[in-house]
Amino acid sequence: MPSGAALSFSKGQPARTAIAGGVMQPVNIIGAGLAGSEAAWQIARAGVPVVLHEMRPKVETFAHKTGNCAEMVCSNSFRSDDDVMNAVGQLHWEMRTAGGLIMSMADKHRLPAGGALAVDREAFAESVTAALTADPLIEIRATEITELPTDGNWIVATGPLTSDNLAAAIRKVTGTDALAFFDAIAPIVHADTINMDVAWEQSRYDKGETEAEQRAYINCPMTRDQYEAFIDALLAADKTEFHEGETAGYFDGCLPIEVMAERGRETLRFGPMKPVGLTNAHKPDEKAYAVVQLRRDNALGTLYNIVGFQTKMKYGAQTEVFRMIPGLENASFARLGGIHRNSFLNSPTLLDDRMRLRPQPNLRFAGQVTGVEGYVESASMGLLAGRMAAAQAKGQDLAPPPFTTAMGALIDHITGGAEAKTFQPMNVNFGLFPPLEDVRSGRRGRKDRYPAYTQRAKDDFSSWLAAQ
Repeated sequence: MPSGAALSFSKGQPARTAIAGGVMQPVNIIGAGLAGSEAAWQIARAGVPVVLHEMRPKVETFAHKTGNCAEMVCSNSFRSDDDVMNAVGQLHWEMRTAGGLIMSMADKHRLPAGGALAVDREAFAESVTAALTADPLIEIRATEITELPTDGNWIVATGPLTSDNLAAAIRKVTGTDALAFFDAIAPIVHADTINMDVAWEQSRYDKGETEAEQRAYINCPMTRDQYEAFIDALLAADKTEFHEGETAGYFDGCLPIEVMAERGRETLRFGPMKPVGLTNAHKPDEKAYAVVQLRRDNALGTLYNIVGFQTKMKYGAQTEVFRMIPGLENASFARLGGIHRNSFLNSPTLLDDRMRLRPQPNLRFAGQVTGVEGYVESASMGLLAGRMAAAQAKGQDLAPPPFTTAMGALIDHITGGAEAKTFQPMNVNFGLFPPLEDVRSGRRGRKDRYPAYTQRAKDDFSSWLAAQ
C-alpha cells in the first residue's frame, strides 16, 4: 500500500464461521489502533471471525495522517527491548511469545535505536494493515460507531482520540465523566537539514551491539549560555490555549518540554537534555552542558524526531525556538509538535479482571482508553482482550495472566490494583510486580532483582499460555 494511502475496506455481511450445530457470531471491535489491531489478530488466530470497525479515513482526526491500522501518531519507539533488565522489554517478550502481530511487524520494520525498539512508522502501519486485510476471518469496516451496543461480544479500543459521540455514550453508560490528560507530540526534522559539523552520531554510553546501534542518535550539544537562552525562549514562547472547561492534567511520562521547564530551569538538563554518556566527536575534550538527541524516524534515515520534545508551543514559536539548538539552525521540519486531549476510563471502578465493563459486561475495553500508557502497553491490553473475547465466543472463560507477568501486572493495576481516587495512566514497570523474597531491595539490588522478576514472569507467562 502506498504511503499515506487510504484503506480499501470490505463491505457486506459480517464474517461467520460454522460450528457444530450453528454459526459462530463474530466479535466486533471498535477502533483499529494498536490495541484493536492486535485484538483482531488474536481473535482470528483462535479461529473466531471478527469485524473491525474503524472510522478513519471516513472520519479523520487531527493527529492521524492515513487510514492505516496501527498508525503511530507520537513517537516511533517501543522503548527498551531488554527482556532481562527492563519491564518494557519483558512485555515485548510476552507479546512475541503469544504470537503478537504488533511485535512481529515492529521486528520486521525496526530501525537502529541503541537498546530500544524503534520502527519505520509508515512501513509498520502498512504491514499491519496488509496482514489484517489478508486474513479471511477479519473484516474491516470504515464505520464510526457512535453508541455502545447492548448485546453481542464487543471490544472498545478507541484509544486516546475517542470521538466525541462515542465518549458521550461511554459517559452515559458509566455514569461518570471521563478522566483526561493531555498528550503532546514531538517534532520531526529532515535529516539533511541537520548541521553535522556541530552534531554527531552516538547512542548514550555507546549502547548497542552493532555500529549502527551505537550511532543510532544524532546529538546536538549546548553550552551553559546556549542552554540558558533556550530555556528563556521556551518559557516566553506562545503556547496553545486550552478550550474552555479543559484542564492540563499531564501524564508525567509525556510532559511538554515547556511544562518541564516551568518546574525548574535545570529540569530539562536532568531529563531529555541530559549530557551524560555522550562524547562530542568534534570536541572530545569539551563536556556539553546539555544535549538534545534526535532519533531516526524512518528506514531511509531521512527523518529524525527530537527525543522527549513533546510541546504545546504554537507552530511559529516552535520553529524559532528549536532553531536555537546548535546543529538545527537551518532545520526543516517534516512535522511540528502538537497537543491533544487523551481520554481514559477510571478502570479500577469500571472494569473487571476480564476487562469487561461492569455496568454492561457485553463490552470489553482495551488499549490506552483503559488507563495504560505507551504503544506496547496498549497493544498488550488488546492482545488480552482479544484472547478473552475469543474464549467467550467459544463458550469458554480465560483468566488473565498471573500478576507476576508484565501483562498480568498491568491488568491487575488497571482493574483494581490502582487507587481509584488518584488513578492515572501507567507504563509497565517493576513497581507493579509483586515483590520477590530473598532478593536485595533498593537501587543496589537491581542487578539481581530485575533478572529475577523477568525470569519469574517468563516462567509464569509460558505456563499461562500452555494451559490454553
